[in-house]
Amino acid sequence: MIRSATPVVRTGNYPRAHAFYTVVLGFTCVEEGGEPAKFGIFKRDGAVIFVNGHNGADTQYDHWRAYFHVDDIDSLSQEIRNSGGTLSKDIWKTVYEMREFEVTDPDGNVLCFGADA
Repeated sequence: MIRSATPVVRTGNYPRAHAFYTVVLGFTCVEEGGEPAKFGIFKRDGAVIFVNGHNGADTQYDHWRAYFHVDDIDSLSQEIRNSGGTLSKDIWKTVYEMREFEVTDPDGNVLCFGADA
């Protein structure tokens, strides 16, 4: 039985990504690796995301790198705005009966947050 999955996003600037995921998105960094740190495990509520530092350009990909199911999409979107974040796509209702919004991290990773409509 598969119980969960953890997305892995890449960053060319780990300190900048660390600040984004903790300050703007409200995750807590629970573990880091490297000296200086180049990898982190970030948790918030029941969600986990790995942020992996790398050198060089990442392949361009303009679709979601991670999808997070949330309970209160309106409160979360406002919390992100209040923390200095910007929604790269505001809340919309999908044809599959979800309400979603997108946030793009400083490295161009598109993260989608969704809740039942």
